[in-house]
Amino acid sequence: MKILAFGASTSKSSINQQFAHFAAHQFDGEVNMIDLNDFEMPVFSVDKEKEDGYPVQAHELHDIIENSDFLVISMTEHNGSYSAAFKNTLDWCSRLNNSVFHDKPMLLISTSPGKLGAKFSLEAALSRFPRHTANILGHFSLPSFQENFHDGKISNEELAKEFNDLIENVKETLSKLK
Repeated sequence: MKILAFGASTSKSSINQQFAHFAAHQFDGEVNMIDLNDFEMPVFSVDKEKEDGYPVQAHELHDIIENSDFLVISMTEHNGSYSAAFKNTLDWCSRLNNSVFHDKPMLLISTSPGKLGAKFSLEAALSRFPRHTANILGHFSLPSFQENFHDGKISNEELAKEFNDLIENVKETLSKLK
């Protein structure tokens, strides 16, 4: 199974990138970790789209998603919503092809330093992503990343159990989809 994973952030020290890496490695398969910084695009506008067409990075990301079997995306949160960089990436990709996620099975997660764990960004993604053909098999928010994630794993026993139960359910669903 080809697993595509990334944090929806452009921070060089992204905790969502770390969390996506951790989550993706709970599954058997070849993990392809990408960095949104490698897909930087101009700010979307219909004028820019009309004048210049679609950025090559939108085509590249489209192809990477299409050639993956399973997606793990960890949502960051900036002021109660997606990061501007991720929103821009999603805007360009959805203009290129509204079926951004190609019906690929997806684990949607989030984390933040705060107690809400990027909950609002996760909720926005849960609402919007299905309109772009996301097949979301499960979702999880990890609050207070620095307190609950140590040595490359979830250290809070209750949260770890909840996450592990989710992973098992997603694995079971994936096995049925084969």
